Amino acid sequence: MGDIIVLLKAALNPEMVRSKPDGSLDQDAIPLKLSDIDRNAVEEAAKLKGKLGGKIIGITVLTVGPLARREKDLRMAVQEALAKGVDEAIIVADDSITPGDQVQTANIIVEVIKKSGLKPDLILASEATIDETTGQIAGRVAAKLDMPYISFARSLDVVDGKVVAERDLEEDLEKVEAPLPVVVSVTQEINQPRPPTLIQIRRASRKPQKRLTAQDVKDALGVRRRILERRIISVKRKQEIIDGSSLEEIADKLLDILEREGVVKL
Repeated sequence: MGDIIVLLKAALNPEMVRSKPDGSLDQDAIPLKLSDIDRNAVEEAAKLKGKLGGKIIGITVLTVGPLARREKDLRMAVQEALAKGVDEAIIVADDSITPGDQVQTANIIVEVIKKSGLKPDLILASEATIDETTGQIAGRVAAKLDMPYISFARSLDVVDGKVVAERDLEEDLEKVEAPLPVVVSVTQEINQPRPPTLIQIRRASRKPQKRLTAQDVKDALGVRRRILERRIISVKRKQEIIDGSSLEEIADKLLDILEREGVVKL
């Protein structure tokens, strides 16, 4: 089997969301981390490499700036992917392309693949990233490269020059196949990512990493996204205390409150 490309993202960590006093999102205070389902994509790539050979190349585009503030987080996300099985990484990081959107990010990834002379048999991505969850990148990359696309794969195998996958359609499962080369987005159900061993962590720092700037992908750049505002939606509890001498009395009072709030109609 030929090379496998895994699309990686240093995403805003949703577990560490911070807000400013006015309720707007304090993006600068939120650290980045390797997007969770990207770990599943890397794990699946490592499994396929162990079975069929080839090399795993990770491509990441920094979409959240500024670079000076994000450098450490970006480096840690890439190092994690390298420790988990990626053989080499290509990183595009430049303040002139942040904040990035899905169109520009997909354009940059395609530009990197073409300019680097990569001829992958398989491009793996997560079904969506943990911060914006649009699920667009893999499909856009497939369309721009004129490659077949399989989304929401919860299992996959490569047999006789084609990918055979089981797709998760929420209420149904669908078995599909497509000839190589192909783009596949995976769900978290596809595997259980293994933690890297100490040896893998130590070797990760010696694996090749190529850094690119906006100048290297200038043909892929378009109109830069402007984010006017991001706000935190706060939920305030009513904190009603219901007293009563019996369960029936408490239940009646609860129903009265729910009716008053418009939750139920009696």
